[in-house]
Amino acid sequence: MDNFQPPVLVRTHVYSPGQVRIYYPQIEGRINPRIQHQVNQQIIHINQELQQMQNPEARLSMYGEFAVKTNEKNILSIGFLNYGYTPMAAHGMTYIKSQTWDLTTGRTYTLKELFKPGSDYVQVLNRIIKEQIKQQQIVTLEPFKSISPNQDYYIADKALVIYFQLYDLTAYAYGFPMFVISLFDLQNIMDENGPLGRLAVNSL
Repeated sequence: MDNFQPPVLVRTHVYSPGQVRIYYPQIEGRINPRIQHQVNQQIIHINQELQQMQNPEARLSMYGEFAVKTNEKNILSIGFLNYGYTPMAAHGMTYIKSQTWDLTTGRTYTLKELFKPGSDYVQVLNRIIKEQIKQQQIVTLEPFKSISPNQDYYIADKALVIYFQLYDLTAYAYGFPMFVISLFDLQNIMDENGPLGRLAVNSL
């Protein structure tokens, strides 16, 4: 039964000076206190980065929230969102970021670090994303060419989710393009000792 207990509890805090209201997580649990403090500080830093992405005028009335995507097998993946509205603008602007941690070491992972060294992960992911764009009939601003080597991602429900910011791939009205990729499709190139490999055990 111990495998079914999340490695950490995620408590919601709120930062709310003036008209700003940002909900953000802080973790606590059966992990090294140093790692717990490190992760919590990184979470605060991520939210500060999102705030700085907004126009100065929009920072006066921002809204932020988060979603825990994975919290098992000592892997924690969280998505963060920040919305701000600049007066007289046609619409507000939303930015999202995410981070994935190994709670046994405190290490964070870029997309590249999820895969075996030297693997052609970019080409594999590009092929899958192109197929999904076609299947879902997504209208892109220009033909999709490639993700960046360290494209934004999070891990959820035994899948890797690759996403793009507003305007990066599609028109604003489409929202955030997200591509859900089963771990089964990545088993040949994933680092077996990394987050994908550990989460894939007993699920492929």
